[in-house]
Amino acid sequence: MTRFLRPLLVLIGFMLLSTSTLAETPFPTIHEPSDESKKCIHPEDEMRRNHMNYILHERDETMHEGIRGEPEGLANCINCHVEPNESGEIAGIETKEHFCSACHEYAAVQIDCFQCHADRPQKYIDRSKHSSSLRDQLQRTLAAAEAATEGARP
Repeated sequence: MTRFLRPLLVLIGFMLLSTSTLAETPFPTIHEPSDESKKCIHPEDEMRRNHMNYILHERDETMHEGIRGEPEGLANCINCHVEPNESGEIAGIETKEHFCSACHEYAAVQIDCFQCHADRPQKYIDRSKHSSSLRDQLQRTLAAAEAATEGARP
């Protein structure tokens, strides 16, 4: 009896999985830019499949050849797709509302771009909160290192 029951159950299982009544997992929502005059540089389905290839190619050109400002640059994507919400807050990469987070969570892929790159558009980054510029910080660090070196000399 079990000899006939097992194949029958397997067949029923395949039939259930293949029916269109089962819901498919929806794609994540892509935040479109509010400025409708802006269009993505590639169609959405192509960007879903190939964006990492564009970013890696851009990275190689930037790092090895010094070419900057290409349309596939990460900063261009962020500047276009990351905008403030209704209350004026801008989602950071650590939140589910960030443009990149939804797809990366869907695909179970870790995002490491923002260890170095800004996760918000440059126009929304408030630099007045910093007490000093990067140059001032560098000069203070170098002066402290020099003073430590002079203090260690006999």
